[in-house]
Amino acid sequence: MKDLAARLDAIEADITTLTVDAIVNAANEQLAPGGGVCGAIHRAAGPELAAACRAIGLCPTGEARITPGFRLPARFVIHAVGPVWHGGGRGEPDLLAACYRNSLALAADNGAATVAFPAISTGVYGYPLEDATRVAVATVAAFLAGEPRIGRVTFCCFGTAALAASRRELAALA
Repeated sequence: MKDLAARLDAIEADITTLTVDAIVNAANEQLAPGGGVCGAIHRAAGPELAAACRAIGLCPTGEARITPGFRLPARFVIHAVGPVWHGGGRGEPDLLAACYRNSLALAADNGAATVAFPAISTGVYGYPLEDATRVAVATVAAFLAGEPRIGRVTFCCFGTAALAASRRELAALA
């Protein structure tokens, strides 16, 4: 676990400013510019990102797609569609875990050794922060245990509550 812990961290920052190989966008199924982190990423990347997303088309919940980062410091944007929270009985944890795994697989397959994630589905999609963070950290840790091509994953948190939740889950790995 020691080696794994060195490959994971949590920070409070604006994901659009991070110099990493790939940032993950908490996207909608249409891959259209939206609000929250999705809107911020689209604004920072420029209109080319929306055009690239239109060319891809739809992305079902739990899946991910990759585009260039355009005007962002990140080379890539990985668009992951998390589930809308309906109380947890509609497969939300499995869908959320799938969007993290699929994002990391795309990163590894495209040579992205450093990846930053927002707290997917915890905004307007209503997924409870603590539950979502537990799924995110456990899923990423399990994936990294078998994937040496990704050297570092950062949980990029918006606000102190998200940062505290991420740090608690990361500490529990040790």
